[in-house]
Amino acid sequence: MRRQENLTIGDLAKATGTKAVTIRYYENAGLLSAPPRTASNYRSYGHGHLARLRFIRRCRELGFTLGQVRDLLRLSSREDHACTDIDRITAEHLSAIETKVADLRRLADELRRIARRCPGNGRIADCRIIDALSPGTTRPRTPGV
Repeated sequence: MRRQENLTIGDLAKATGTKAVTIRYYENAGLLSAPPRTASNYRSYGHGHLARLRFIRRCRELGFTLGQVRDLLRLSSREDHACTDIDRITAEHLSAIETKVADLRRLADELRRIARRCPGNGRIADCRIIDALSPGTTRPRTPGV
C-alpha cells in the first residue's frame, strides 16, 4: 500500500475494510471531510482521514448511530472540555444495548419454549412453532393459496 499521506479511495477502503461507496457516503454526510484532489481529479486521502474513518468504523461496529458518531467526532476535537457529553452519549447507548440484550434473551427463551413444543417429525399443518408464532390468529398463508 502507498504511504499514509497519499491514499486513493481504494487504498483507504482496503486499509479500513470500508467500501468506497460508504466512504463517499460519510463524506456527503459530513462525517469525513472531502479530501483534496490530484491533478487528475482523484481523491487523495491523508493520515487524518484514515484515523477518522477507523474511528467512525469502530463506532458503527459498536452500534452507535450516525448522529451519535457525529456528536462524538465533534466532541473529540474539544480536548480541553469536560467529557460529560461523551459520558451521556455512551450511557444512553449502553442503556439501549442492555434493553436489546434483555429483549434478545426473552426472545431466545420464547423460541426455546416454542421449539420444545414441536417434535420436528410432523406435518407443517400441525406445526406447533407456526401455531405459537400466530397466537389468536389464523395461520399465515401465501396469498392465493
